[in-house]
This record gives sequence, structure tokens and C-alpha cells, in this order.
Amino acid sequence: MKILFLGDIVGSAGRKAVMERVPALRAEWGLDFVVVNGENATNGMGLSGDHAKALLEAEIDCLTLGDHAFDQKDMMQFCERETRIVRPINFAKAAPGRGLRVFEDRRGRRILVAQVLGQVFMKRPFDDPFSAMDQVFMTHKLGGAVQAVLVDMHCEATSEKMAMGHFCDGRASVVVGTHTHVCTADAQILPGGTAYLTDAGMCGDYDSVIGMDKAEPLRRFVTGMAKGRYEPAKGEATLSGLYVETDDRSGRAREIRPVRVGGRLSQSTP
Repeated sequence: MKILFLGDIVGSAGRKAVMERVPALRAEWGLDFVVVNGENATNGMGLSGDHAKALLEAEIDCLTLGDHAFDQKDMMQFCERETRIVRPINFAKAAPGRGLRVFEDRRGRRILVAQVLGQVFMKRPFDDPFSAMDQVFMTHKLGGAVQAVLVDMHCEATSEKMAMGHFCDGRASVVVGTHTHVCTADAQILPGGTAYLTDAGMCGDYDSVIGMDKAEPLRRFVTGMAKGRYEPAKGEATLSGLYVETDDRSGRAREIRPVRVGGRLSQSTP
């Protein structure tokens, strides 16, 4: 199975780039399944129902969220109706929506997508991500009921993301980090066959401070004072993420390649 995962969409620049480029990349690279993290797609804070609809119409199979899952209040109702949206599995137990879903690609192969929030350096403690994922693997065996498993590990600390990668090794096809908006250079296949990347980066304008227009973040760092709101940068966006090919029988990764398309960053394609 050929899988594309793209990191956090930031603002209108990220949305535009994803909607314009994903259908063409899907055809060019022969993609079977596309997952995109959309939690900062609406003005840099959360994802609205209207923006989710537009993104899903651009040949995206699944949108994951994160700690900003419900910053746009209509998402609380929208994600109950739209099963292609996956929010963190270890969010509040009363949270709407679902933290995992088993999808089928166009050839009928089954892929489980789950998202989990880390605890280190996050603003509030979420439930233990490791025990949450352990429960998932008890009921969804890689190479058995599902042909592939993708885990979006949404958290701040690189060490916690790496720990989750090793924890899932051999039980997931892909473990990819999101949240920090900075793509890392450690794409690899772990010893048990799991494709791993500490952070997929963002789909946004990299002439920015993690996707935000530079003026306000710089002011706050230099003076310690806020003058206005953070606003997403609006220059040309880079699509940042990873491409993975998996073996249908075992579910393990056979190939992993970083993806950077468009914008300012050095380009990287499968």
C-alpha cells in the first residue's frame, strides 16, 4: 500500500496548497491512501466544518486533529457526522468523535488510522498515550484484521515521539509525529518494520515562525509583550510529510521517503 501523510495544515496558505496539489500527487505517485493533519487549518487554530469538507473533497481519505481539535466549536458536532475525521484517542472520555477508524482503500485493503496525544510539555495532562495504544493493538493486529496501521503521535517532546515509535515497532506500519510544525530528518524503518518520523512538519509558509506571521512572535520574544493576535503567514506553502510503502501481507514498511513539495524548503519526493 502506498501511503502519504502530510503534517499540520496552517491557515489558508496550507489549505490552498493541499487542495491544489494532493489530487495531482495522488495520480502521479499512485497513492492508495492519504492522511493529513488538519488541526491548524482554520486561521491557525483548529479546523472548521466548512474547511474540513473542502479538504476532504481534495481526495484526502482521513483528517487527523490534535490538542486544538475543538478550538472551532462546530467541529464538536461535525466530527460526530463525518467519520473521516479522527481526533486524539486519549482526549477526554466524553469528547465527541472517534480516536481511531478502520478505512478501506480503493482495492478493499483495510488501514487503521489512530491519533494519540503526548503528555510531556503539553498544556494539560491527557490520558496515558502508551496504554491507549496498547489497547488498540490488542484488538487490531497488523497483518491480520488490518493490512496497515498508521499512528499520528501529536506532541511536543521529540523523546516522547521516539519512545512511541519504538513502543509501536512491529505493531504499526507507520508512526509519525505532528504538532511542532518543523520537519525532522530522521525518517527510518525501525527494526520491527515500522516506518518512523519524529515530526512531519507543516503544510504552511516556512517564511514564518512555525507557520505564523513573523511580526507578533518576534515582538513577544524580544519585548516579552503581546500587541496583537498570532496570524498565519500567507506566502507560498510547502507540503511537508512522508511517503511510505507497506507490504500487504505483513503490514510492515518496505520504503519510507520524506516529502517536501513547493514553497521555500529543499524539495524531496519519492
